[in-house]
Amino acid sequence: MKKLWKNFTYNIRSMRTQVFIILVCVGLIPLVFLFNIISNAYDSQLLSQRKDEIQSYGTVISNLITTSGYLSGHESNEVDSEADEIANVYQGRIMIVDKDLTVVKDTYGLEEGKTIISTEVVKCLNSGPDGNYLNTIGDYQQLTMPIINSSDGEVIGVIIISYSTKSIFNVSKVVTHKLIFILLGIIVCILIFSFIYSIVLTKPLNKITESINDIAKGDMDNKIDIHGYSELVTISDSFNRMIDVIQNQNNSRQEFVSNVSHELKTPLASMKVLSDSLLSQEGMPEEIYREFLVDITTEIERMTQIINDLLSMVKLDKNSAQMIISNISINELLEQLLKRLRPIAAKRNIELIFESFRPVMADVDDVKLSMAFNNLIENAIKYNYDEGWVRVTLNADHKFFYVTVQDSGVGIPEELQNNVFERFYRVDKARSRETGGTGLGLSITRSVILLHRGSIKLYSKEKEGTTFTVRIPLNYIA
Repeated sequence: MKKLWKNFTYNIRSMRTQVFIILVCVGLIPLVFLFNIISNAYDSQLLSQRKDEIQSYGTVISNLITTSGYLSGHESNEVDSEADEIANVYQGRIMIVDKDLTVVKDTYGLEEGKTIISTEVVKCLNSGPDGNYLNTIGDYQQLTMPIINSSDGEVIGVIIISYSTKSIFNVSKVVTHKLIFILLGIIVCILIFSFIYSIVLTKPLNKITESINDIAKGDMDNKIDIHGYSELVTISDSFNRMIDVIQNQNNSRQEFVSNVSHELKTPLASMKVLSDSLLSQEGMPEEIYREFLVDITTEIERMTQIINDLLSMVKLDKNSAQMIISNISINELLEQLLKRLRPIAAKRNIELIFESFRPVMADVDDVKLSMAFNNLIENAIKYNYDEGWVRVTLNADHKFFYVTVQDSGVGIPEELQNNVFERFYRVDKARSRETGGTGLGLSITRSVILLHRGSIKLYSKEKEGTTFTVRIPLNYIA
């Protein structure tokens, strides 16, 4: 029972069912209203036409009465025949009443000479030329209209015309039946159209669902190509971009694992070669032993640096990194970093220059930001020429502070500049190994800056130096 209810609820809430119901309602409700309006308007029109016909005939009889002096006691075969004929044609009854409420003529022959007491007759006698009154009694309508003396416009009597409306309603029923058949045909067409359209509309969404299920099973090559509504095309394009992003992430993950394996394998292979050399040769001089052990220590330090950088990358993951924000002086932070790096620069006679245009206080994670700026300045020193220079500038406006690290070094080829922030990427692999680089520094730097909701830009020209420009909000955006 639960399963049946669940399936029922699912079907009711499905887009196809709801689109079908909406289309049916939108099509049927106005159609039903329109049917009622047409049917009622048709009946009203027929009744109005019949009334106008009867009224015109009544006017003819009224004119015959006034010209013949019928109400003054003069007989008129023309009035009698006209009244009898009209009553017969319209399956009704005509009574002619004089000013004293006496029935002068009754086509049924039942009320002649009698006095008639009728509200409509009294009103008609007292209301003047425009006093027409219409009553509905079952399948009959009764029109009461005045007889006007053409010479002075005085009301001299009343004509009561009762006529059947059965023929009108019979015609209306026939037309209504035809309208119902037409309505049923239109309803069937609306149902078929709504059903087909709901299927057509939801078919692309079903394709997307199937593609998502295929991706969940590991098939990343399943892209979709949907044409039709612009929204569905947009969804299709966004879905395909999402697949591309997932594929790129998978490729990056595989490449990352491969690079990590390669980076760790290299120092391990070097240590193995060195240790095998030590073990294979007995009685080696102490100086050679010491030299080999120094090389092994260097490789161990290199492995330690790689592992530390990898741990930093993991900690800087955007989804899990914890930011410890405090308001600090960026001027002091940069001065401390430069003070720490001056001995390294001094070994190659590289001049470190710091230019600060104003005191800058900002909400940052000083540990992470120190690591980012340290990587930029240290790279500027490492990939520089002897006797070169590194200039660090600090400026700010009302929203951001800006740090620029510029050097006179070897520069980065233009075609390689888009790759420098990738993990383990090295512009010059041989030189990077000589300087002890792991290829993770700039990737860590970018991650830190992004965590601070900032941005980093690169401008470089080969053999003329490199400039990194960092922009970070003064107030941290959580």
